[in-house]
Amino acid sequence: MADLSNAFEQIAAYEAADEHDPDADWSLPGWLYTDPEYYAREVEEIIRPSWQIVCHESDVPNPGDWRTLDYIGESVIVVRGDDRQVRAFANVCRHRAMRLVEGPSGCSKKLICPYHAWAFETDGRLSGVPMKSDYPALRLEDNGLAKVDIEIWRGFVFVRLVDKGFPSVAEMMAPFEEEVAPYRFEDMRRISDVRLRNRAVNWKNVGDNYSDNLHIPVSHDGLTRIFAKSYEISAHGWADRMKGDLVEGPTANFWESFYIKHLPQVPYLSPTAQRRWLYYKLWPNMAFDIYADQIDFMQWLPTGPTTCVLREMGHALPDERREMKLARYANWRINRVVNKEDTWLIERVQQGMASGTYGAGPIGRSEVCLRSFARKIRAITPEARLHKAPPPGWSKK
Repeated sequence: MADLSNAFEQIAAYEAADEHDPDADWSLPGWLYTDPEYYAREVEEIIRPSWQIVCHESDVPNPGDWRTLDYIGESVIVVRGDDRQVRAFANVCRHRAMRLVEGPSGCSKKLICPYHAWAFETDGRLSGVPMKSDYPALRLEDNGLAKVDIEIWRGFVFVRLVDKGFPSVAEMMAPFEEEVAPYRFEDMRRISDVRLRNRAVNWKNVGDNYSDNLHIPVSHDGLTRIFAKSYEISAHGWADRMKGDLVEGPTANFWESFYIKHLPQVPYLSPTAQRRWLYYKLWPNMAFDIYADQIDFMQWLPTGPTTCVLREMGHALPDERREMKLARYANWRINRVVNKEDTWLIERVQQGMASGTYGAGPIGRSEVCLRSFARKIRAITPEARLHKAPPPGWSKK
């Protein structure tokens, strides 16, 4: 297991000079996408310490409003307290480990355990226990809800289960602050419910595909039509940036042409931003798709060595213009096709990763985002340098 302080130093050196990484010209090996032992390792070393988005502050507007995020066997509740502060806790009663709330959202004056009616305040304090005198070891002040680290960046709420030194969301997005500021993330409101889509692929396959530049002209006819040759990618430490600028004329597709022609002017955006589709991928499994008309958020949460769930939601500034509603619908029609194409691709890549004939593939110099992600994985989990899987039981040695 890597010492993470040393791993972070190694990552910084590799990011500054690609040639320092002896494996820089190789992709991650296929066994990392199927091996149960490696999956257990990366959950502990990569997913558990990483920030994960839960919601927007506006999704919990009033005291008692809560949202949940369930992943890697944990359930986290984000709740606005009576003092209007947003906090995060483990969704676990301190008595018998019962879940306090069910479902993605709700509102509760107090969080009452449905098993034995222990009562917790929205600031996490344990305030009520039936038959309290029956518990000799009980101290209310020592049995409040377990706190979970929380970060609010431009109105979006993130949590992490443990702190192992990964950068904050603000640090990851620091290179792009000037670019994203005009979109007014803080003022946005949710325009679609959280969507969950199960995928029979390792979580890394989703992220690899998201920031893969070379497949765009091969597999996405629609994006190729609307971006022409303007699609670009770049790696910036712990975040990747992708962008494409819309062509001016119509395309052969009705919804593409409709969107290009009828997207209404957004007064707070520059002419460049008005015509730009912007994508950010944050370490290790989150992404913002930023359009003039809305923002779509996606994260790919692992559920097993070869499965994950895509969690998606959409936010936008309030805009009741009919043409804006139509533009958002056209956006959805365009990206529905893109998502279907990507699903077909990643499912077949996942099948190939399981083949005994595949080790690790050569990686091009232009594939800067894939190279950056692979460097981090190899530094944090050195076993990732092995092109073939070690014998079973390797993680116990």
